[in-house]
Amino acid sequence: MYQKALIIEFLRRGIPHEFEKFVTVNYKGHEVGKGRLDFLVANSLIVELKAVHNLAPIHEAQVLSCLKITNCPLGLLINFNVPLLKDGIKRIILSS
Repeated sequence: MYQKALIIEFLRRGIPHEFEKFVTVNYKGHEVGKGRLDFLVANSLIVELKAVHNLAPIHEAQVLSCLKITNCPLGLLINFNVPLLKDGIKRIILSS
């Protein structure tokens, strides 16, 4: 439900995005698996959606892993289970 609403907003605003994008996970030059991003926005922003009571460190670790896999610099972790949406948004930056 939240994904569909976000897709509508991206389309209405002309924001390029890919939904449920699969990415290859490599380790030392060898493919070791596949991962899935909720959204890749404009090839530079990862958006991961949750609907949980509280965000946990594992949720942030998941986004950070996605940033490393894709080499994207920025991610947003959005929790929809909050009274005000702005309180459920966590910005995560890939530092070098």
